[in-house]
Amino acid sequence: MRPAGASGDIPSRVVGLPGRAHQPSIPLPAASWKEVCVSGTIAGVEFVDQDLSAARFARCSLRGAVIRGSDVTGMEIDDPHLHDGSVWVNGVDVVPLVEAELNRRFPGRELKTAATADGLRAAWAAVERAWAEIQPSAAGLHDVSVGGEWSFAQTQRHLVMATNAWLHGAVLGQERPFHWIGVPFAEYELDGGDTTIFREPGSYEEVLAVRAEHQAAVRDYLATVTDEALGETRPHPWAPQQQIQVLRCVHVILNEEWEHHRYAARDLRTAAAL
Repeated sequence: MRPAGASGDIPSRVVGLPGRAHQPSIPLPAASWKEVCVSGTIAGVEFVDQDLSAARFARCSLRGAVIRGSDVTGMEIDDPHLHDGSVWVNGVDVVPLVEAELNRRFPGRELKTAATADGLRAAWAAVERAWAEIQPSAAGLHDVSVGGEWSFAQTQRHLVMATNAWLHGAVLGQERPFHWIGVPFAEYELDGGDTTIFREPGSYEEVLAVRAEHQAAVRDYLATVTDEALGETRPHPWAPQQQIQVLRCVHVILNEEWEHHRYAARDLRTAAAL
């Protein structure tokens, strides 16, 4: 997926010139900053002696970004795909440390990269238990949004769509895999996805019922899948010209489940304290 606003260039005068480490930077008016953040591409630009305190980067590509001699106190990074890469802090790759801590906080999460049919069955049972444990705490808070994030109900609906994309569409090859109750990711429409197929549910109970059906669909598929079948390939759901292994599709489903479980747990704690 492309990052939001990955089109258009900005004048080189904005923050100093790419590749010139000692060029003085020129402050940009607030209105222009807003325009850059929404629609600009600033790849390769160097920020020198700039105050970016409280800046928020959402759906951006910061691959290979370098921070030197800067105050990062209180910086918060949340990346659901962190486990696939590296992040270096003072010469230390912190990704393994973060993964170990998340696995400690969420028992069963460590199973999400299982490579055998038996391992995946255990992994799915673990994440289903995790959701069953947290669901009662959403009572009365299921429609509360914290900081503009999806509510608990919207999260359940998004996971319905994730199951549709990666199980029903990719693995099982259904021509029209999406249930109308789903909530697509932010870039779905920008990438040409049809949003007219989705609509609002009549009740939270309806959301839970559809979500339970989709959890059962994954459970039923994994109940009979073989190691050989996991090694087969399918067209990628978002790039059909490319092939992706069935095992990888299941891994994506598990990662979606655990990452959104983490978000939901975080936001329910915050909402309960309001």
